[in-house]
Amino acid sequence: MTLTTVLFYILVAVFAVQIIYHLYFLAFCFSKEKVSNAPANKPISIIVYTKNNDAELKKNLIKILNQNYPNFEVVVVNNASFDDTTFTLEDLQKEYTYLKVVNVENTEAFWGNKKYALTLGVKAATHEHLVFTEVNSRPISDNWLATMASKFSDTKDIVIGYTKFHTSKLSFLGLLVRFEHLLKHVVSLSFAKYGSPYYTSEQNFAYKKSSFFAVKGYINHLKINAKHSDLFVKEAGTKKNTVITTIPNSFVSSELPSSFLSWFKTLELETFNSKYYKFKHRFLLNILFFSKIVFYGVSTTLLFLNWQFSLPFILVYLLFRFIVVGKSSIKLKEKNLIYFLPLLEAFLLLLQISIFIKNRISKPSL
Repeated sequence: MTLTTVLFYILVAVFAVQIIYHLYFLAFCFSKEKVSNAPANKPISIIVYTKNNDAELKKNLIKILNQNYPNFEVVVVNNASFDDTTFTLEDLQKEYTYLKVVNVENTEAFWGNKKYALTLGVKAATHEHLVFTEVNSRPISDNWLATMASKFSDTKDIVIGYTKFHTSKLSFLGLLVRFEHLLKHVVSLSFAKYGSPYYTSEQNFAYKKSSFFAVKGYINHLKINAKHSDLFVKEAGTKKNTVITTIPNSFVSSELPSSFLSWFKTLELETFNSKYYKFKHRFLLNILFFSKIVFYGVSTTLLFLNWQFSLPFILVYLLFRFIVVGKSSIKLKEKNLIYFLPLLEAFLLLLQISIFIKNRISKPSL
C-alpha cells in the first residue's frame, strides 16, 4: 500500500468525522427558538460581580438597573475593591432602592476567591431565580432580563445565554477574538441544546438558587482557578434542566480583550481547565480538535502528492465551514467574520496548536 493510499484513507476518516460534527452544528444554526408570549413576572435577583472596576461600574450598571421588568433586585458583589467602587455604589443606592451591595472582605482562608464572594452574593439574594452577569458587560436590550427570565420553567433550572463583544472599529485582533468566541459558542450551545451542557459565559447565565444549594454551591471546585459558571454547569446541568437562549434581546455585550497577550493567557487557562470537564465532553472536544488538525495536515500534503484526491474533500469541507460560520454569524449577530474566514481559520488553528503544546510543557500562569 502506497503512502498516498494510506493518506487518502486517513483523509476520508477525518473528513467523515468533521462532516458529522458540522451537520450537528448546522442543526443548531438552523433551529428556531420559540419566543414566549407569556409575561415574565417571577421575582429575579441579578447578581453582578465586580472587583476594582469603578469605571466600568459607572458605565454598565445603569443599563442593568434600568431593565424593563416588574420585579427584580440587583445584588452587586464587591469583592474587596480598593478603588472608588464602594463610593460609587453608595451613591447609586440612594437612587435605586432595589440595589443591594455585598461588600466582601478578604479573609485568610478565601483571600481574593471569586467563588467565595459569589457564594455570599447568592446567599444575600432575596429571590429563587438568579441571573448572573459581570460589571464589564452590559445588556444590549432593556428586555434582557425579561427574555432570560422567560426561559425558566418548572423543569428548566439553568439558562445559558450569549455574550457578544462590543466592536466600535474593525481590527484583525478583534476579528480573531470574535471568531474564536463564535466557534466556541456554536459548539457549546449545540451541545447544550441537544442535551449535553458543559460551558457557559460568566457574563450571561442564570439558575435557580435551589439548584445551587443542591450541589453544595461551588464547594467542590472552590480552590480551582476555573470559571465558576463552567464547573457549576458540569455539576448541576442535565439534559432535562438546562435551556439555551439565542434571542437577540437576551444578549449582553462585553469589551474586547485589551491586548493579544491578555487574550492568549485567557485561552491558555481555559484550555488547561478543560481537564475538569466530564470525560464525554473532553473526548468529544478532543476528537473535534484533532480530526480538524489531521484533516488540514493530510489534505494539504495530498495536494502536493495527488491533488485530484484532496481537492474535492477540501472544497466540500470549506463549503460546510462557510455555511456553519455564515449561519451562526447571522443567528448570533456577529458581523463581518464570514468575509475573513480562511485567514481567521488558519491563524486560530495555529494559535490553538501553540496553546496545546505550551500547556503540555508548563502550567499556565495564574
